[in-house]
Amino acid sequence: MKEKYDITPAALQEEFFGVYGKNDKEVNLFASPARINIIGEHIDYNGGKVFPAAIDKYLYVAIRKRDDSKIVYNDLFFPGTYEFDTDTEFKFAKENDYANFLNGILSCMKKQGLSFPCGFDCLIASNVPSAGGISSSSALECGFAWAVSETFGFNLSRKDIALMGQQSEHEFMNVNCGIMDQYIIATGKKDTAEVLDCAKVEHEYVPLNLGDYRFVVMNTKKQRKLADSKYNERRAQCEEGLAILQKNGVNIPDLCSLSVEEFNKVGSCITDDVIYRRVRHCVTEMDRVLKAVDALKANNLIELGQLLYGSHNSLRDDYEVTGIELDTLVEQASKQPGCIGARMTGAGFGGCAIALVHKDNVDDFIKNVGTEYKKVVGYEGAFFGCSSGDGVNQLYL
Repeated sequence: MKEKYDITPAALQEEFFGVYGKNDKEVNLFASPARINIIGEHIDYNGGKVFPAAIDKYLYVAIRKRDDSKIVYNDLFFPGTYEFDTDTEFKFAKENDYANFLNGILSCMKKQGLSFPCGFDCLIASNVPSAGGISSSSALECGFAWAVSETFGFNLSRKDIALMGQQSEHEFMNVNCGIMDQYIIATGKKDTAEVLDCAKVEHEYVPLNLGDYRFVVMNTKKQRKLADSKYNERRAQCEEGLAILQKNGVNIPDLCSLSVEEFNKVGSCITDDVIYRRVRHCVTEMDRVLKAVDALKANNLIELGQLLYGSHNSLRDDYEVTGIELDTLVEQASKQPGCIGARMTGAGFGGCAIALVHKDNVDDFIKNVGTEYKKVVGYEGAFFGCSSGDGVNQLYL
């Protein structure tokens, strides 16, 4: 296994020739970004909108058609060569490791009636931290799907790519994920964020003019053993809250259809304190998403930062999905010069937080928060600054 380093498209092409050799067929290169969710947590399954952005950390795919029907996968930083055939009836197999994500995409393509006139060689390398909470698996799925579609002339739309990535997760990987990760990775644009309506699968681009500020991703590096079970529990609690409201004459299809003002009038019918707080998070988080969109449109980064803090507080106190690791990161971030906002992002119980930090303070911010985090939790986190990036795209050297 190669020691990991920051890969470039040109370096990946050279590595491709080293693995597969040179011939007269063209090697196509593609990039697929990681993502952050700026705000809008745990409301995608409650009728809400999320506000993600693609970032400038990329996974790269190099692909070239073969003369036979063989499909060959290699990854520059992960050991093992995986070989299949275009006639293969793809099924999940634990021993296939990352190749399952790729085979899941091919399985979905076959279900849509797409066929392969020949096989292909594929080499993958990523600058996206794996298991880092910024969707490395979705970057792999969408980058590979775009690469195959463009190489074989399938002409799938960006929305098709996103939906295919989700379908693969549901049907092949048996993971009941939402659509946000795949959608922003497939459709993202540099210097923008997207307001994504997860129910309608529709989006609006919003300018992401951060000026002298950068997002810093802060990874707790904690194993998220609780996330799945607690996620299902929170969904059930939200469904219970919605049922209570509807039973008491509140005519709404989902929790995020309720404004803060309306909730303040009718919320008292929820007598269970836990259910009440779960619903309050959904209602107020939806309000924060809308305000964050307005703040960015007005170039008001200070307001955006305050909304990030408000989101974290709600996820900590009302939704109870943070924990000492994420709370420590956000608390220490808030004490640093140049930081104007921070919050956990993702499912919680580990994973990542993000902070909005002045570019001149990023290095000291990472050093100071990292030191204090290790003091509290006993082990190191991982940190990196980032800017916005483009969604999946083909590269030309």
